[in-house]
Amino acid sequence: MMPLNPEYLPATRGKQQELVLLHGWGSSREIWRPLLAYLRPWASVTLLDIPGCTPGLAADGECAREKLLDAILAVAPRRAVYLGWSLGGQLAVELASRCPQRIAGVVTLCSNPQFTGGLGWPGMDTEEFTGFRAAYAADAVSALRRFDSLQVRGATQARPLLRQLQASRRGAAGPKIMHGLDWLAKLNQRKSLPRLRMPQLHLLAEHDGLVPAALASALTDLLRETPAAQVQVLAGASHLAPLDSAAGIARQTHDFLADTGLLHAGVSQDAGLDKKDVAASFSRAAATYDSVARLQRDVGKRLLAGLDDPPGAASVVLDLGCGTGSFRPELRRRYPDASYIGLDLALGMLQYARGHAADDSLWLAADAEALPLATHSVDLVFSSLAIQWCYRPEQLFAELSRVLRPGGRCVFSTLGPDTLHELRGAWAAVDKHQHVNRFLSADDLLGAAGNIPGMELGLQTERRCMHYQRVGELLAELKALGAHNINPGRPAGLTSRKTLQGMLLAYESWRVDGVLPASYEVIFGELKKL
Repeated sequence: MMPLNPEYLPATRGKQQELVLLHGWGSSREIWRPLLAYLRPWASVTLLDIPGCTPGLAADGECAREKLLDAILAVAPRRAVYLGWSLGGQLAVELASRCPQRIAGVVTLCSNPQFTGGLGWPGMDTEEFTGFRAAYAADAVSALRRFDSLQVRGATQARPLLRQLQASRRGAAGPKIMHGLDWLAKLNQRKSLPRLRMPQLHLLAEHDGLVPAALASALTDLLRETPAAQVQVLAGASHLAPLDSAAGIARQTHDFLADTGLLHAGVSQDAGLDKKDVAASFSRAAATYDSVARLQRDVGKRLLAGLDDPPGAASVVLDLGCGTGSFRPELRRRYPDASYIGLDLALGMLQYARGHAADDSLWLAADAEALPLATHSVDLVFSSLAIQWCYRPEQLFAELSRVLRPGGRCVFSTLGPDTLHELRGAWAAVDKHQHVNRFLSADDLLGAAGNIPGMELGLQTERRCMHYQRVGELLAELKALGAHNINPGRPAGLTSRKTLQGMLLAYESWRVDGVLPASYEVIFGELKKL
């Protein structure tokens, strides 16, 4: 499989469209970072590194372009708008021609359907391009430096832009990206472009040093009979428009998609609980948690038992929702050469865990839906009864996908919606408020994971039952765990004595053989990064 390094970033508000961003030659997905703040409020974004274009990535074989197109479709959403910059724009057009049912719309940026000009078509002189290709084959580093100077030509702040461009690269220049130069030389989409039936927007830069200004009128003439096509010019932009004109690109893309009916009503993601309330509740419970965590220990041991990696399989292990660090010793024993990271939302839990650890473990206070970790930096994520406090599973799984290395995995346990149904039913018999925390279902998790390219999720559900002599014992245990009712729909103020007595009486209908049951729906999952 081609090393595309897909990164899926869900919309931060209400998703109105899926966007796949394709970069140009000599660049990487990092070129798009400035746009994300403008795109993600309304779009879920897929970023890719393109072999044959990205320094340090391989693309092998004479048919690499065809294989690349297949590989992109394999990790992209089922249907999306493709935004391509420079050569990435040509690749977006190729995908639209090859598989139109997968492409909702095409936006090209600083892109020429025929990069080398001729016969009246504006483009780079063919002999000049041939000379550049030969120069790159002879001295890749110097040629790429020359190409960079062409990309910043016309920019108002060329030097800072050049530094920003070069800082975004993670690999060295070399022969592996000669394929992209071959594609630039051979691709001619002047016939296929007018035949596309999905909406298409072609954004050109006013001060582009690589794509001639005359292309605007040439494209307008070419697409005159194509009603769903538009050509616009970004005022003041250079060829490096993703870096110097991010806001304008996002605005014009959004307006174009709105005008062509490609934005649907965004549904705001349910934030569920207030994470500050969750963190505060568990911080207060740090000192008492281990004394009452019977179910949590059993479930964690069951999850640990499923780890069958060979020695040395993981170099970085993330204990997500580590709590008091109770599973750290076993994880260290199983992966003795790995770096251990304990991460939890509750600072009080981390302080307790750090105080009881006598090694060089790293502890981080953070939200699982916004991990402060580098992309592709973790081999194994272990998470036992923690992610039930995340109500945006698509955001959670996207973050896990981002930080996991290819071939990495996350093993987790969480609680399902049938958890504590006896207690929920007893409260429902006496008032309309939400007294029991609600949790996401297995279907919710599977649906969210299905939206994350390059991830595979498997689930198993088990029923666990705890027993108590009195309901008060259960309520006290939940409080000691920090897992008592912290939903936003909980009643304000103290519950009246009459209501409480009514709940206790209603719960008594569940008593069997002298004890009261408290059921837990435990979901075990394994999320694999393909």
